[in-house]
Amino acid sequence: MGDHSGTETSVAGELVIYTDGASRGNPGPAGIGAVILDETERVVAEISRGIGIATNNEAEYLALAEALEKARSLGARRVRVYVDSELVARQLCGEYAVRSDRLRPLIARVQALRRGFDACPVRHVRRAMNARADELANMGIDAASVTRAEELEGPRP
Repeated sequence: MGDHSGTETSVAGELVIYTDGASRGNPGPAGIGAVILDETERVVAEISRGIGIATNNEAEYLALAEALEKARSLGARRVRVYVDSELVARQLCGEYAVRSDRLRPLIARVQALRRGFDACPVRHVRRAMNARADELANMGIDAASVTRAEELEGPRP
């Protein structure tokens, strides 16, 4: 499925971003998903792709990084980010320590991207509030799994 986007236009105002990362196995096949909305709640972009083998937390941070990169490319100066990972939200605001060496470079990437915006608060929301991003993350895993199966099986007659 890859990266697919809604109608992409340059945005001068604030964008709202919902992100999610998913892993089946933790670590296992993983995917990322994000929905980016403009101030009128119109979808301006969606991200859905497999990322290979990763932990759930790695996928969460990769989803956030890619969504911030997309928002920047759309011209946003301010974003509001919603994640359903309490760990990610609390690590980014300094409430939780980062213990995983594997997460440190991902967190550094996200923090660097956040500094590129005039405002970039990250808030935790319940999973139900993040349903579309969750769906996109799982679609990313499924699409990557289908592609991998086709590679292993070879061309069909």
